[in-house]
Amino acid sequence: MLHIERLTKTYRTGETALSEVSLDVPEGQIMGLIGPSGAGKSTLIRCINRLVEPSAGKVMLNDVDLVRLGKADLRRQRRRIGMIFQEYALVERLTVMENVLSGRLGYVPFWRSFLRRYAGADIERAYRLLDRVGLIGHADKRADALSGGQRQRVGIARALAQEPELLLVDEPTASLDPKTSRQIMRLLTEICAERNLPAIVNIHDVPLAQQFMQRIVGLRAGSVVFDGPPGALSETALTEIYGEEDWNVMRQGDSEQAEAEADAKARLEALAR
Repeated sequence: MLHIERLTKTYRTGETALSEVSLDVPEGQIMGLIGPSGAGKSTLIRCINRLVEPSAGKVMLNDVDLVRLGKADLRRQRRRIGMIFQEYALVERLTVMENVLSGRLGYVPFWRSFLRRYAGADIERAYRLLDRVGLIGHADKRADALSGGQRQRVGIARALAQEPELLLVDEPTASLDPKTSRQIMRLLTEICAERNLPAIVNIHDVPLAQQFMQRIVGLRAGSVVFDGPPGALSETALTEIYGEEDWNVMRQGDSEQAEAEADAKARLEALAR
C-alpha cells in the first residue's frame, strides 16, 4: 500500500508545484491522475520515487518512508517501484531483451551489469514478460526498430522485471494513436489485476481515464480538487479541475477525432495491400 501524507514541493523560485497532497493507494488499485498542464501530475509521480526531491511530507511504501531515506537505502527501495515513461526511456541501440533485463540492474553486481551477464532466472523471467506483453518474437530486435506501441510494451516489461510493489506510469499513451492507446491501457490494467499491483497513471486523456481507471484524482495548481470513481467525474468536477469548458462538445470532438484517425489508418492500410 502507498500512503502519501501532506506531500509538498516548493522550488527555490518560491513556486509551489505540490501543496500538502494526501492520498492512499491500496494494493491492486489503478489510480488515474488527471489535470491541466502544470497541475503537478508529473511532479507528484517523481516525488514518490524521489526523482524530484519533496520539500515536506511523507511517502510510505508499506512500512518505509521513502522521503527520509539516504542515497544507499533509496537505491535499494527504488527496486520496489517500477517506472514507465511517456518517451519510453529505452536504450535504442540495445535489443528488446537487453532493455527488459536492464530492469534487473538494481539486483545484480556492477560487473555483471557492465558485461551484460545476467542470471539464468533473470533471462527466463524476461522471456516470460515479453510473452505476456506480446513481444516474444521481437526479443533480438533493436529497440529503435520498434513502433511506439511496441516500445511502450518493452517499457512495461522492463518495469515488471523489477518485480515491483508499485507502478508509476507517466503519460503512457501521449505519443500513441487511439487504438494503440486502448491496447496499452488494457494491458496495464490486466497486468495490475493479475499481480494485485497498485499503480498511479498520469494520463491526459480524460475519456481513456474514465474507461480504464478504477479511481480518478484530479489536480489543479498542485492540490487535489477531485478524488472519486470515474462515474463521479461530472461536468462540474471537470470544470473544477480544468476550468470552464463545454464538456459535451469536447467529448464529441474527442470521439470524432478518434474515429477520423482510425478511418485514416484503415485507408492507408488498404492502399498498402
